Amino acid sequence: MKTLKNYAIPVAARTVTLLLFLFMTHALQAKDRPTLPDDWKKQIDEVFLAWDTAWTPGVAVAVVKDGGIAYSNAYGYAHLEYDIPNTPSTIFHIASISKQFTTFSILLLEAEGKLSLDDEIQKYIPELPYFDHPVTLRQMAHNVSGLRDQWNLLGMAGWRLDDVISTDQVLRLLSRQRELNFKPGEEYLYSNSGFTLLAEVVARVSGQSFAEFTHERIFEPLGMQNTLFYDDHEKIVKNRAYSYAGRDGNYRKRVLSYATVGATSLFTTVEDLGLWALNFENPVVGNLAMIEKMNTQGVLNDGTTIAYALGQTIGTHRGLPMISHGGADAGYRTFLARFPEQGVAVIVFSNDGGFNSSQHAMRVADIVLAGHLEEETEREEPPREFVRVDPGLLAMYEGHFLHQPDNHIIFKADQDTLFTRTSASNRLIPLFALSDREFITEGGETRFVFPGPENGGVSVVQMHRNDEVHNMPRVEAFDPEAVNLHLFTGVFYSDELDTTWMLDVSEDGEGHPRLVARQLRIGDISLSPLTPDHFSGSMWFGNRFRFERDDLGRISGFRVSGGRARDVWFEREK
Repeated sequence: MKTLKNYAIPVAARTVTLLLFLFMTHALQAKDRPTLPDDWKKQIDEVFLAWDTAWTPGVAVAVVKDGGIAYSNAYGYAHLEYDIPNTPSTIFHIASISKQFTTFSILLLEAEGKLSLDDEIQKYIPELPYFDHPVTLRQMAHNVSGLRDQWNLLGMAGWRLDDVISTDQVLRLLSRQRELNFKPGEEYLYSNSGFTLLAEVVARVSGQSFAEFTHERIFEPLGMQNTLFYDDHEKIVKNRAYSYAGRDGNYRKRVLSYATVGATSLFTTVEDLGLWALNFENPVVGNLAMIEKMNTQGVLNDGTTIAYALGQTIGTHRGLPMISHGGADAGYRTFLARFPEQGVAVIVFSNDGGFNSSQHAMRVADIVLAGHLEEETEREEPPREFVRVDPGLLAMYEGHFLHQPDNHIIFKADQDTLFTRTSASNRLIPLFALSDREFITEGGETRFVFPGPENGGVSVVQMHRNDEVHNMPRVEAFDPEAVNLHLFTGVFYSDELDTTWMLDVSEDGEGHPRLVARQLRIGDISLSPLTPDHFSGSMWFGNRFRFERDDLGRISGFRVSGGRARDVWFEREK
């Protein structure tokens, strides 16, 4: 009978042989690997000098050029509590860069005839409600679906973003929704919900978890050995960077416990992501037709082409075509920029919440693409001659003008200067007169045009901003202090969120009454009147409240909106 001792030598021999093989393979790869000039490397390192410390979180960077990873380096610390430094092999959570892997997975299944981008989402996830208009996989992948964003909805429902958040929980929440932000295809609005649903489609069609599918079909064929979709918040991942953000001169942990994938939760290294960038040049996974689809921008119903493609943004940098995407969750800040005509990609990851990954990636790109870039020139504004306007005429321009249902643009004259502010702010902004009827803000971004006074005043003002013209009619002045806040109090329930908020009146620190919204897991949220039935809120996930009234004029409920979730209904309980 053989003993354990008998196996020792063969096992040891196999181990040595394997190590020698890996060493020789690495040596051959290093020999053939492209590289950057030493002065470029030095300049890149100087970009990240502030994070090259022994007491801060840090950065990892990689540059793809000449068909390979030409440079990689890392700075600062992956784990502050145990003094573990970042390296090019450190694994980061890269947040929304994950989305392009989700859309690519959909394309792999489409190429096999297992689905179509133009299929409706309910074909694969039947528990989702049917909205007033169909929602397709393509619309979700282009961020034109109108689906409310999952993070805003979770916030409204009382969740914290450092809670454990799983795909199952997100699916249950989305299955309760009854309305969209807008008709699909009418506008572009970033929505994480669509990508969580796309990942679930991949799982249901393939019969594998999304993590298993992407490992087998993308990561393993590309040699991305340190890459995975993190769908289990308790899973141990060796060599990962942890998340931090500065506060009061010190760094604090930014906890992230996501167990949801598709919109986020890809764990990878800068060098592994470099292999992914190379696949766009010479596909090992997929084919050129799929790459072409990935790079094709979305189109709205009116024919307008948007910048967003399938999990990527199409744009330019100093005259060069650039395809990019960034990511931000907790204290992670990431960016991938590809320059397809030059065969260059720049990848920057950080575990410092105060770090600007896109800005630093562009500084690296400027070094690597020197000689290809347009010269940066400051746009010189043509000189403007400002005029003095008679104070009596300025007085005719004073008043409130309706910009949006929850926002008045207010003009106030003081001697020979006209000022403006919004109903949500008390900060007066001076305007500069180009003529007695045309005024601009200091930077020229906004222009107001007053028609000739009628009957001693003006009835409408034109606001020109971002190539858009808004005709704003005059409305009666609104006094926030005249609002009877007690009329808006009560208990309000949202069936779509299965959550209850209580609105009450309390006093602020100076003894003034204020309307406060409370939810079991959320602290006091101050609501400030903007117009008679519109209030602003002090939270990120929903900062606009629109109250509705019944036939007798009593408050029947309110709709709350945040940046990516609009008009979620809360009904007042009897």
